Amino acid sequence: MLSRKGLIPEDFVLTRLAEDVTQPVYRAKPRKARFVAKNGACNVAHTNIREQGRFLQDVFTTLVDLKWIHTLIIFTMSFLCSWMLFGMIWWLIAFAHGDLDRVGGPLEPCVTNIHSFSSAFLFSIEVQVTIGFGGRMITEECVSAILVLILQNIAGLLINAIMLGCIFMKTAQAHRRAETLIFSKHAVIALRNKRLCFMVRVGDLRKSMIISATIRMQVVRKTSTLEGEMVPLDQIDIQMENPVGSNGIFLVSPLIICHVIDKSSPLYELTAAELHHEELEVVVILEGVVETTGITTQARTSYIAEEILWGQRFVHIVSEEEGRYSVDYSKFGKTVKVQTPLCSAKQLDEDASQLKVRLYDSLSPKGSLRRRRKSEARGKKNSAEPTGLSD
Repeated sequence: MLSRKGLIPEDFVLTRLAEDVTQPVYRAKPRKARFVAKNGACNVAHTNIREQGRFLQDVFTTLVDLKWIHTLIIFTMSFLCSWMLFGMIWWLIAFAHGDLDRVGGPLEPCVTNIHSFSSAFLFSIEVQVTIGFGGRMITEECVSAILVLILQNIAGLLINAIMLGCIFMKTAQAHRRAETLIFSKHAVIALRNKRLCFMVRVGDLRKSMIISATIRMQVVRKTSTLEGEMVPLDQIDIQMENPVGSNGIFLVSPLIICHVIDKSSPLYELTAAELHHEELEVVVILEGVVETTGITTQARTSYIAEEILWGQRFVHIVSEEEGRYSVDYSKFGKTVKVQTPLCSAKQLDEDASQLKVRLYDSLSPKGSLRRRRKSEARGKKNSAEPTGLSD
């Protein structure tokens, strides 16, 4: 997660140090493209958009969404074009007033020391950026020059406000804070309280907290309706049992987010053998408000079937040292093998229900009476059968 659009080389990312490099690699058939990349980028291309004018209706957002190189080019060209435009206007004012021909011109020019387009361009820069070298100045001779001076000042303020605001928003974008929100590279499936659970680990590297943090999961898979319609990217929400009992989390230390695989889960009928042949993708989305800026941020990642480890769980990384809790991020993504049934959660529930029925029959009075009657009937049947011995 730290390497997303960042300056840290991928080989030195903290999450790579936190991952277990000894995890098995499953060799499966070539898969379709991911819906959400591991770094949170959505792998969706928008093509054949005919209503391009809608982007111009929201110019500010369009400028913020542009790449840095395009933003800097627009920033530079906006100033150059405005200086050039008003420089041309100042030159036309001086030309119309006769200031360029000092032999037969009036005694007082509209703008002093303007003799060519170059001097008019320099005066335009001085007016818009309020440099004021003192060599050129406007006089009371021309009303048109005063109006142009007012217009150029207003235009300069508008350009400064828009471009500086755009650059500030690009540097303070919410996904920058998401760089320090990390997820485990692998998800695991193991038993918790005798229930199969899908688990991932999330953490925050900064001391400044994410306020009102919430987390949710979705399974993205290809499905078909009862009418035979194919849905290539069907997004199915799955319920979670977080450490605090709801989707809201207190992310002061790394947490293991748990989804109980029950009857409402799309993973309910999957076994360990079927999982790695299933074309599904589990998307994890973490949202919250940045404490220092008040901006809402979102971090995303996804897990395909090959990245889900069956029969493993995360190791403990929080310990108490010298009166405070310490988090060892070098073990953030490490897992250990645990005893886990390879059957699906559905089969596990059916076996548990059958076991409960047998246990109920063995303990209830009706069950005891039923067994006693069966044993008596069996004894009568054995006594009535001939022994096969002759007199």
